[in-house]
Amino acid sequence: MKLMPEEAENLVSKLRFRHVDETVIAVVQDYQTKEVLMAGFMNREALIKTLTTGYLHLWSTSRRKLWLKGETSGNFQLVVDVKVDCDADAVLVLVKPLGPICHTGNFSCFYKRLVEL
Repeated sequence: MKLMPEEAENLVSKLRFRHVDETVIAVVQDYQTKEVLMAGFMNREALIKTLTTGYLHLWSTSRRKLWLKGETSGNFQLVVDVKVDCDADAVLVLVKPLGPICHTGNFSCFYKRLVEL
């Protein structure tokens, strides 16, 4: 999925960003298996970069910084589609993973059961 900048900006302007930090929740899912791979946040810049480059970009709320998923590991996530929830305040990003998404090396960040903590 790759959009022109104007089209991406138009679509992003329709979302309802959280007032606290101007982000939306981003759930990332494997487009084939439908497995949830991770959850994170996207600000306007991360969404526009994602939509115009075809690669998953996120906003780090702790580092206050935009980041390209896979920039360190090489495990990039190719964006196939983006869906929006009914309130337009969260996005579901369907990706074709080019390797594990989790910084631990696991395919998904959701590999632990709550009782394992």
